[in-house]
Amino acid sequence: MNFCAKKAIYFLSGTTIFLALLLSACSGRVSGSLRSDGSADLYLEISLESQMSALIRSISNLAAGGSSPAGSREPPLLDGAAMSRSMANAPGVAAVSLGNRSPSSVAGSIRITRVDQFLDLPGANTGGNRFITYIPTQVSGEPESRMRIYLDRTNGPRLLTLLSEDIRDYLSALIAPVATGEQLGKAEYLDLVASFYNKSLADEIAAAHISIVFGFPGPVSSVKGGTVSGTQARFDIPLVDLLVLEAPLVYEVYWK
Repeated sequence: MNFCAKKAIYFLSGTTIFLALLLSACSGRVSGSLRSDGSADLYLEISLESQMSALIRSISNLAAGGSSPAGSREPPLLDGAAMSRSMANAPGVAAVSLGNRSPSSVAGSIRITRVDQFLDLPGANTGGNRFITYIPTQVSGEPESRMRIYLDRTNGPRLLTLLSEDIRDYLSALIAPVATGEQLGKAEYLDLVASFYNKSLADEIAAAHISIVFGFPGPVSSVKGGTVSGTQARFDIPLVDLLVLEAPLVYEVYWK
């Protein structure tokens, strides 16, 4: 594992920022809506928990050669402005506005011109299991449109190759199996974090969830991995599931 990141943790790149935030040791809410033309709006609120904030700050200080001088302004652990700049010209992104509510939290909006372009990460698809599949009725000829997200131990690490070196270092510092390639179960992973760092960090990771509410152009008829509420699909994803990928994560939505 590389604990000495060459640059500060908070510099992220390109379209991978959304995935990077979801893979962070954090709790957060993501809401969005998909239009019939394939464009979408996202709004996200992400906050690092206290133990994870302390770990990232320690790694950042080590990379910078020491802690910040007394009385100086604390640099953000998640830099909303830098994230916005890195995403501004990314494929499929029409506009982005992310800002800091605190050094360890980010909130803002992302407007996407084509959801399949934004989430179609080259080189991340394997064995017929694409990371995301979006098939509207005008393409399939079927009575329902559908979206499928698939993440496992094969395409998960491939997605990570698209992240900046800093994020890979960050996930390696978390000893996350999705980054290290170790074949660990969730319980084994949390025990490893507790023994390597402390039980408080392991408990934070175990308790962290990402809540996602996404609206669709018509009534949602069925959802796999979540729940239905009218034209919305709701998902509650434990962070440890993303970090370990002990079993494939499969989410599907069908709407009319």
